[in-house]
Amino acid sequence: MARRVTRRAPGKLLVAGEYAVLEPGRPAVVVAVDRYVTVTAGDADGTVRTDHPAHPGSPAETAGSAPCGDAPASPGPGTADVIVDSDLVGHEVGLRRTPEGLRVLPGQGFPATAAVPAVLAHVVSAVETVEALAEAAPVGRRPLGPAAVRLTIRSDLHDGGVKTGLGSSAAVTVATVRALAEYHGTPLPDRECLRVALLAGVRVNAGPSGADLAAAACGGWVAYRAPDRRALLAGVRRDGVAATLAAPWPGFAVRPLPPPSGVTLHVGWSGSPASTPDLVAGLTAGPWWHSDARGRFLDDSEDCVTRMVRALEDDRPADLLASVRTARRLLDRLDGEAAQGVVTEPLRRLCEVAEACGAAAKPSGAGGGDCGIALLPGDGSAASAAPLHRRWREAGITPLPLAVAAGAGAATAPAPAGPSAPAAGSARPALSARSAPSAGSARSAPRAEAHPAGTGPQAGLPSPTPRGRIR
Repeated sequence: MARRVTRRAPGKLLVAGEYAVLEPGRPAVVVAVDRYVTVTAGDADGTVRTDHPAHPGSPAETAGSAPCGDAPASPGPGTADVIVDSDLVGHEVGLRRTPEGLRVLPGQGFPATAAVPAVLAHVVSAVETVEALAEAAPVGRRPLGPAAVRLTIRSDLHDGGVKTGLGSSAAVTVATVRALAEYHGTPLPDRECLRVALLAGVRVNAGPSGADLAAAACGGWVAYRAPDRRALLAGVRRDGVAATLAAPWPGFAVRPLPPPSGVTLHVGWSGSPASTPDLVAGLTAGPWWHSDARGRFLDDSEDCVTRMVRALEDDRPADLLASVRTARRLLDRLDGEAAQGVVTEPLRRLCEVAEACGAAAKPSGAGGGDCGIALLPGDGSAASAAPLHRRWREAGITPLPLAVAAGAGAATAPAPAGPSAPAAGSARPALSARSAPSAGSARSAPRAEAHPAGTGPQAGLPSPTPRGRIR
């Protein structure tokens, strides 16, 4: 019987700790939101189709034909080992396993010099990382042979192909890791999924903090401290994925936080996408990154995030709002000192309008565009949010219909929680002005204790002898 596993991962918003969380061990608070990337891993026969309904085109095949049936065929000459059907690419993409990793089959419209198209880099890294773990498993627990696999990827974190700053790369990484790990018979709990996704992420780019991966893997409100990603990358290259996963990760911690009561989260889009890698690169290349001002920023950010975590854990809404305002002032200060365009005029308007409506607001993430957030006191009803949304629209800010995605877990495309929530992988409403659903209006059940991720053995994955601390 053919195997087929579908998993999804949510988008994210940074609540506090931007830029400081790039430093290993420095904290941030991040929240998952209910737009998703959905990935299905299933058996394939190695044939890459161009007549798929999602990608209209002439009926043709870019790989040799292979027999169909319930069991996957072993890849033959000219066929694909991994087929990616993504709604962000105009056609299916066939990849072959090589000693150097997955490589694109020729004749698919990509430059001959491109080993992997950039739009699929995170997917390919996730596949290679999970397969490396599967190969390191004891013989009796390994997948049966190098069968071909098809990955079907659908994202509602873009609107008409435009990114909105909700962490699509992280969501597709986590969803791919989850789906493929379970496809290979090694389902991952949230914390181990995050660690595997972090290793997949650093193989593409060791710069990002991984906070977006934490939201995508864990769901809800999350407190996160980043590991040293360059040390992880060095460990993967030196010792392999499995050994690096088993070794200690100094500074790394993740834990769920209870949602706030008495306030709701609202999200506004500035109208222009931003490039987080470009903003971070500009900041790290400038004089501010090596100045005393950065040291003060790191300490003040840690104090702000610590106060925010305590406010969430102790259910003190007023202190939470004060922490959001402090986080905004820190970003304003950073922007004034580094002059990188973090706080744009639309983001400034978003915050000022929200404050005039009684909310605490700030840019979310790297800034330069994308989204801002507002925590609004009240009952979470559409009526209480209407003045904020109306004034945002008048100021050129688009309210986004988002709610907190609690407990991403490993559920397979769970049923919607209400009439406004579409099924996973279906088309989301366009960026619109309808009221955002109430987010986090109920407190969670028993709180989880502070627990650094991945300190125990890996469920369903090999546990090689650690080679010491990641250096």
